[in-house]
Amino acid sequence: MAGNYDFTIEELGKRNIKSPLAMSTEIGDLKANYVTDSQFIRMETGVNLGKQPPLKRSQVLECAGPREMLYFTPAHVHAGIVSCGGLCPGINDVIRAIVRCLWYRYGVKRISGIQYGYLGFLPEHQFGIKNLDPDIVDDIHKLGGTYLGSARGGGEKVDKIVDAIEQLNMNMVFTIGGDGTQRGSLDIAREIGKRKLKIAMVGIPKTVDNDFAIIQRSFGFDTAVDRAVEVVAAAHMEASSAIRGIGLVKVMGRDSGFIAAHTALASHEVNFVLIPEVPFNLEGYNGFLRHLEDRLTRRNHAVIVVAEGAMQDKLQTEKKTDAGGNPKLADVGTYLRDRIVRYFAEKKIEINLKYIDPSYIIRSSPANPADSIYCERLGNAAVHAAMAGKTKLIIGLVNNEFVHVPISVVVSRRSRVDPEGNLWRDTMDATHQPVLMVNTVEIAKHTG
Repeated sequence: MAGNYDFTIEELGKRNIKSPLAMSTEIGDLKANYVTDSQFIRMETGVNLGKQPPLKRSQVLECAGPREMLYFTPAHVHAGIVSCGGLCPGINDVIRAIVRCLWYRYGVKRISGIQYGYLGFLPEHQFGIKNLDPDIVDDIHKLGGTYLGSARGGGEKVDKIVDAIEQLNMNMVFTIGGDGTQRGSLDIAREIGKRKLKIAMVGIPKTVDNDFAIIQRSFGFDTAVDRAVEVVAAAHMEASSAIRGIGLVKVMGRDSGFIAAHTALASHEVNFVLIPEVPFNLEGYNGFLRHLEDRLTRRNHAVIVVAEGAMQDKLQTEKKTDAGGNPKLADVGTYLRDRIVRYFAEKKIEINLKYIDPSYIIRSSPANPADSIYCERLGNAAVHAAMAGKTKLIIGLVNNEFVHVPISVVVSRRSRVDPEGNLWRDTMDATHQPVLMVNTVEIAKHTG
């Protein structure tokens, strides 16, 4: 797969400014080391025995971290930070990390926060700029949401945004956001290049669904699973305490069922996981409703976790998008709730169903310790990359190493749960649900 991508990172120019960081280039002197441009990792960990072909630069990922020589003179830097799209645990942790690294490590004193996403760059909105320093951001990691505010849309107005960045005399812009945000960041960076400006665009991956390509984990995902497990525990308690009790929980996951699958694995109390990647029928001898009825007969209760993107091919009557370009989804949670109630009512079987949609509670939560640590390291790595004049990249974790990944690669596709992979196999082991809840005729349709 690595051969299909070009992992080369663009740079603004030659680096000839000595870093103010007191680090070392020597091994064994017990001092933290700079990262060199000859440090790479492979994306693919699997190997075939026998002679391996030599790797090209485009096939390996550049390690993130502080460089000994910088492109920007720290005293001349004006940095901008913007957070876009929906809320996600950890945004404030990233903002805080970027500000503190710029200020304390490099001595950058001009740091501006752009309010309400890309809209904050557009003069017609007049949102204003927030001056940022360590005192201002010191405690924001304890809060959910985003200190700068967030909004969808605006990223398509590339010319106006670059005009604003120029007028503000910014040298670097840090974009905290998901797929749409980073596509916008790439378009902005390309316009910056056309104008021959020396401005670094560095992204930090924010998608609670964990569906960025290449990147091992986006921040906020760990907290989302943590909170979802708490909700599932409550749903299980409700279901197991009632006559034929059913706990139905809807979690985030537009195109990918990672939160749903991980929640099932972590909670050990989920009996059915329904995700966009795995087709299923409601009706029929091998449909979900039949298996749910069997489960209630055998165990008297059931817990179901459904990802918000499940069944959209059947529920959506027309395709609409929000301001960020994301498809507007039909509400699979309420549809499934009503369909389950109707199914058992028609059979005159008493059930007690509790439906819980914790999406906005999860999105607005402060980051848990694991995500907070991750956000701190992402923010620091983003600053190091920008100070070295690297651009059009996202900081990501690949094979447990922090690396620079071209934005163009990360937004090239969405990561999805592989129905034939080990994550979904382990999910099946945790839930004991049927491998495929699809009737014979439907199987033939899906397999062509």
